[in-house]
Amino acid sequence: MNILFWHVHGSWSTAFVRGPHRYLVPVTPDRGPYGLGRARTYPWPDTVIEVPPEELATADVDVVVLQRPEELELATEWLGRRPGRDLPAIYVEHNTPKGDVPNTRHPMADRDDMVLVHVTHFNELFWDNGGTRTTVVEHGVVPPAAGYTGDLERFAVVTNEPVRRGRVTGTDLMPRFAEVAPLDVYGMGVDALPMALGPIGRRVTAYEDLAQGPMHERIARRRAYLHLCRWTSLGLSLIEAMTIGVPVIALGATEAARAIPDGAGVVSTRVDDLVAAARWLVAEPAAARELGERGRRVALDRYGLARFLDDWDRLLKEEMCGSR
Repeated sequence: MNILFWHVHGSWSTAFVRGPHRYLVPVTPDRGPYGLGRARTYPWPDTVIEVPPEELATADVDVVVLQRPEELELATEWLGRRPGRDLPAIYVEHNTPKGDVPNTRHPMADRDDMVLVHVTHFNELFWDNGGTRTTVVEHGVVPPAAGYTGDLERFAVVTNEPVRRGRVTGTDLMPRFAEVAPLDVYGMGVDALPMALGPIGRRVTAYEDLAQGPMHERIARRRAYLHLCRWTSLGLSLIEAMTIGVPVIALGATEAARAIPDGAGVVSTRVDDLVAAARWLVAEPAAARELGERGRRVALDRYGLARFLDDWDRLLKEEMCGSR
């Protein structure tokens, strides 16, 4: 099967392209947001093919996987065919709704020409999908090569643009944990974070755009992983940390409670509870290892790559058969 999709989310795409298909990703000379091409910091197989927009009109495409509203118009223009009408289309929603929650209308609401795939049950519940068919394909991750040691009394955080996004990513909560142990923050747009946090920022180290493998190796040495997001979809970095065996401390918002069941990590909406857990894990490395191991087993079972690819393969085949 030849699947056209845009390179938008690195970790999700890295799992998605491990399936048994051929994946066509648009590439433009500037490698901008709608022509990023193949990943450079994630390992992708040779079945991922870069295709310039001008070649898509004659490309063999079986199904289009959309991830942003504007991709529908781009696909129609570049393919000369209408996704959902002339060939099957699937829209993947990665994000929590914004605006008038829980009444936020999804851009693909009330369509009869595609299926809307949410990556978490929370997202499917909170978006107003109208009459559009929906399903949930939960995340899957490529198992990281790193293994937990936790030998450094430091916390790991992975987030993008924490200064700009502020309360969304729980940036305002970071100083409380930095008082317990230093924070190492990884992601895009994190360079300005230490200065933005004021005096406590001296206990925060930022790592901008570190490749996935080296980042996993660093996270594996930190005592615990912090997931402080108030209103974001389930971060794949959280699942990756669990898969490594890093014990996780998470704000009890959006999908976190389902992703981290009792005994597999610490989840609460009371920040004092999370700070207390952070102190506990710093003081008790053996307990940290035990908690991380329970979380690792949960992550491998629920978010394993084989289950993710099987779910996607089944959905793709259903859509192909339904279009005939």
